Amino acid sequence: MTERISKAEQERQFAYAYKLAFDTKGKRKSWNNIFASWHFAALNGHIRSQFYVGVCFDNGYGVDKNIREAYNWYLKAAKSGHMESQYNIGFFYKEGEIVKKDYKKAVHWFTLSASKGDTEAQRDLGYCYFYGQGTKKNEKKAVYWYKKAAQKSDDKSLYNLGLCYKHGDGVKQSNRWAKYYFKKAAGLGHKAAKKELKTYM
Repeated sequence: MTERISKAEQERQFAYAYKLAFDTKGKRKSWNNIFASWHFAALNGHIRSQFYVGVCFDNGYGVDKNIREAYNWYLKAAKSGHMESQYNIGFFYKEGEIVKKDYKKAVHWFTLSASKGDTEAQRDLGYCYFYGQGTKKNEKKAVYWYKKAAQKSDDKSLYNLGLCYKHGDGVKQSNRWAKYYFKKAAGLGHKAAKKELKTYM
């Protein structure tokens, strides 16, 4: 039986662990204490703690690495509407890790996360639309989601937009816009974009 604690105490446990994990200087972190606090809050239904418990199991922070447990905790948080958890569950289905590969389910979770503003979900949803993975192929929708992610300086989305404009996929072909997006992606260190940019010199 889990001891029931108030919402205020859940938040206190979460904040204590978060501060130890992210706001303390030095490389040695007290991951056992961090995990214990997040886990306690998560068992009581604290959504962000559930996500971070998933992260701990995913990476072996303060607990033995266990991808299945990570998935289970992400799913709890995802079902409660947690944006990053929804993306992670989509990623599990896209890659077929722990669960059977299922692009339709991946698109479902990516859509939930992308609509809340998750950059990676927006990019990966664009990718699914572009290639017709788990959904009907729709290059215009792909461009829409790439642009959402590109607005937040996502180098892969900027590169993908460059390719779309170069080939006229989902947009009117435009060398000027292709160069614009390749240049932006290259400026963020995208190697393939740098190569593409050379053809416009």
